[in-house]
Parts: sequence; structure tokens; C-alpha cells
Amino acid sequence: MKSARMILFSPTGTTRRALEGIAQGLNVETTEHLDLTRARARTGTIRELDDSLALIGVPVYGGRVPVQASGALRTIKTSGAPAVLVVVYGNRAYEDALLELKGIALEGGFRPLAGAAFVGEHSFSTHAIPIAAGRPDKEDLGKAWSFGRRVSRMLEGAGSLRQGGALDVPGNFPYQERRSVPGTYLESQSDLCVRCGTCAETCPQGAVAMGEDGTETHKEKCILCCACVRACTTGARRVTNQNVPQLLQMLANLCKDRKEPEFFFAK
Repeated sequence: MKSARMILFSPTGTTRRALEGIAQGLNVETTEHLDLTRARARTGTIRELDDSLALIGVPVYGGRVPVQASGALRTIKTSGAPAVLVVVYGNRAYEDALLELKGIALEGGFRPLAGAAFVGEHSFSTHAIPIAAGRPDKEDLGKAWSFGRRVSRMLEGAGSLRQGGALDVPGNFPYQERRSVPGTYLESQSDLCVRCGTCAETCPQGAVAMGEDGTETHKEKCILCCACVRACTTGARRVTNQNVPQLLQMLANLCKDRKEPEFFFAK
């Protein structure tokens, strides 16, 4: 195995870091990136890929694969390319996301060899209310490397590229309904905003626009990924719903115990 392809949706970079850790363990000569994070990369055009190993990674939003990632992944087709499926969640639970990602991969013609669930810093994590802060951390990335090495050994086995059993991963079907917090989106606090445009450049949905009076957020496009919050250098970006801090504290209490990565392999 000389090459691999990373297919990812990673607004805040945590999913990318987990995939990069796995790729290092694979020890391939080249790694191609197919980044579906930005709206311009999700054109709806069908893409036919070769049979190179694919590392497919997405964050978990409310126990599911994000709608934007799901739609983009369904435009990617192959004829039996082996795949490693990765979901990254904020230390609460990944619920049906890994099973859903497996279903999407099978629809596209991939052959799932392995799956993993990693913890990444929660999108809503703040300095005041940290949730899985700094993750995936050094320990997580070490396990990602080891996982990649095991996948590499699987692929080196006789006939493993085209043969092998099914991959079983946790989850329920039908998938749970998608959840949301009504009236919640992100906007800039005018007295802190310096009109640098970083939030607009970072938003994967194109939900932020720069105008003469500062930033304008198209709330119907906002997916609460908080990429703009992470990128803002002045702390101007904030969640609008006044109930969110209380919800965050409840979430932080629920997620205070460290969860470790989980790995699954086809049998």
C-alpha cells in the first residue's frame, strides 16, 4: 500500500487531527486530501475514485453524521475501495453516527475494513466551560497511530484488500431524529469585532458575510460548528441563545469523565 486518501468534513480541525494520526500509522508514501468542509467543495457533482485506501472522517452532531457531510459523501463513488471510517465526538456519545457513516460508505461502493470513534474538543467548549479541551490529545494520537498500524497490517495480509468479513459497529437503525436548539446561532459582538473577516473566511457554510457595518450572519445557514468562534482573535463571535451557558454547564458535567477512543475491525 503506497497511498491513501483522506476524505473529511472538519470545521474545527479535530477530525482532521484524528485522521492525520491514523495516516501516520499507515506509513504510506503519499496521502491525498479530499476536504469537504467548505461549501465550495460540496458541489453535488458525482466523483469517481480509484481503489486507494480511504480514511473517511466526520464529526458527530447530535449523535448523527452532519447533514452537510452526509450529502457530500453521497456524491463520492468507488468500486470496492477499502475504507476506514472515523467519527469524532465531544466526549458525550456518538450514538448512531458510526453506523450511519458505514451505511453511507457502503452506498458509495466502499468496503469498510475498520471503524473508530475518537473524542475531540466539543464545538461549544470555552475557556470558562471546557468540554474535552485539547482533544484529541497526545494520548489519543498515539492510539490513532497504533490503529493505523493495525489497519496497515490488515492490508498486508493475503487477499485482505478484496476479501474479508463485515464490519460491525454500534448504533441503531432507523437512526435517531436530528436534534437542535431552537433560536440558536452565532453572531459577532459589535464592540469586540474588528471587521477582519476571519469568521467569514472560516465558516464552512458561507453563513457569515462582511458588510459596511460589520459582519452579518445568515442564521438559516449556521450549523453551530463554532469554527468562527475558534478562529476569532478578539472573542467577538458568540452564541445568541441566552440559555446556552446553562446548557453548556449541564453538558460539561455530563461529559466530565474521560472517554477513550474505540476501535472496530472487520472479522
